[in-house]
This record gives sequence, C-alpha cells and structure tokens, in this order.
Amino acid sequence: MESVTVKYDVASLDDLKSLFGNVDENIKYISACFGVDICHGGDGFGISGSREGVDKTVEILNAVIKLLKRGSVGRGDVKILIDLLEEGRLGELDRLFDVVAVTAKGKNIRCKTLGQKLYVESLLKNDICFGIGPAGTGKTYLAVAIAVKAYKNKQTERIILTRPAVEAGEKLGFLPGDLQDKVDPYLRPLYDALQEMFGADAYQKLLERGVIEIAPLAYMRGRTLSNAFIILDEAQNATKEQMKMFLTRMGEHSKVVVTGDITQTDIPHDKAGLINALDILKDIDKIGIVRLTHKDVVRHELVRQIIRAYDGNA
Repeated sequence: MESVTVKYDVASLDDLKSLFGNVDENIKYISACFGVDICHGGDGFGISGSREGVDKTVEILNAVIKLLKRGSVGRGDVKILIDLLEEGRLGELDRLFDVVAVTAKGKNIRCKTLGQKLYVESLLKNDICFGIGPAGTGKTYLAVAIAVKAYKNKQTERIILTRPAVEAGEKLGFLPGDLQDKVDPYLRPLYDALQEMFGADAYQKLLERGVIEIAPLAYMRGRTLSNAFIILDEAQNATKEQMKMFLTRMGEHSKVVVTGDITQTDIPHDKAGLINALDILKDIDKIGIVRLTHKDVVRHELVRQIIRAYDGNA
C-alpha cells in the first residue's frame, strides 16, 4: 500500500500541550489506531501512513481541536471521537457535549457518547423512557441528573427512586438490621448520585420533607404517583407482575424512567418483567426505548472490553 505524508498545521493552536494530552497520550493513541506516524516539527505535524489512515487522522485532529474549545481533551474523549468517525457520525459532534445538568459543586454533567445523548433526548421527550444497557453506561446517573434538573426548574414536585430488592441471588432476610438497613445497600448508588447533584445537606433536608423518596419496589404497590419524576433502577430484577404494577402507578404530570441490563437478570427470563415490557410496549407513542452498548461505557476502558468479550461468548 502506498504511503503518503501530509503536513498538519497547528500554528494557530494556543494550547498545544492539550492537543498532545498527558504524556502525549492523545497523539500516541491516534497514531496506534490508524497505523500512522505523527512527528511534531515547527508549527505542525508530519503525518505519514496509508491514505486512509492519514485522512482519518486529520479528521480526528480537527475534531480534537474543536473539542478543546469546550475544555481539556483526554484519551477517553479521543476514543469517543474515533468511535463516532468509524460510525460515520463525527458530524454530530456538536450535539454530543452539551451540559445536561450541574452538580452542587458546579461540575458540568455532559453526555460522553452519542448513545448517552440519544438517551437524554429520549428522557426529555417521552413520558416513559427505558434505558437499557450494560454497567457503566450512565443509565441511572443521567436519569437522576435529569430528575434533579426538573425539580430545580419546578417541572416536578418530587423525585421517587426505587429498585427491586433482589440482587445476585441474595435474600433480604439474610442481611442484618431492620428493613431500612436491609435495603440500603441496594439503593446506595441512588443516594450517591442524589447527594452529588443536590449536596449532602440539601439532599438530607429534601429527604426529610418527602421531596425525595427512595424505597424498594414493593413499596409502590397501591399508590398513584402524581407530579413526580420516578426512576426504577435495576429493572432487570423485576418480575412481570412487578413491572406492570410499577408502570400503572404513574399519575398526572409524572415522568417514568426504567433502567436495567437484560443480560444481568437474577430471575428466570420467562418471569423477567423488563424483557416482557420492552416487547409489549415498543410501539406505544411517548414511550422511548434506548439501548446503550459497550461503546457507551464510560468507566475504565477495560470495562468496555470485558463487556464486549462476554457478549461475544454469550
């Protein structure tokens, strides 16, 4: 294959170090992905390799420089850009990194993948939204962020978060303490996300006032949940009966989000309420279903590879 060399001018870039990344990680990663040599000299780069590799490198460098206007860019961001390029979606970059919410400490919460962006758009658009995908894709965290933003904007009066109290084959009766002590380990991720969004003191006050409610799924039976943003987390562990019960609790001026990973259910598939609901509700208007994949994992990069390996051996 014929090798070509092009010069890439970066003379106008103020922060060249940010383009390179920590210990040149951005440039090294791009070089490895496209099989090109990138040599810095003077006011630009020399990029050598196959025509396809060089062209893709130029596209990614353009995207990285564009992203630098929004803040620092690390290797994880470069991976996202390369995924978008390979999917032919690099032109959607402007849609991707808008601020979703702001934490109590002023940290901007942004989508980090296109899948996450589509999920957030579905959360905002639909009265009921299902977010399906593996661990680390931000399903619960982004849903909590949108719920908190809705409360702060006076679009909802309360936030209700619930989970089935079943996990990894454990039974509540074998756990120490009273009922609250027993369910706390299952609900901890929800506590953590809410405290980050509201701040610990504000979160505690809202909890005491009943504005925030966190409870096992069984506590939802017989209720009508109006003027609320309701999140059912780990829904893969809800039975068909529990899922129907939960979805029919929805009252006026409420929004429902259901999150789960159908590959990690702890109950038999023929009894799994999430799998059943996805099938029978897929054609109903105002119910959104977003399926996140290993490409949307935003934890350590090995988590993405682990999920892909397990999916390949399923």
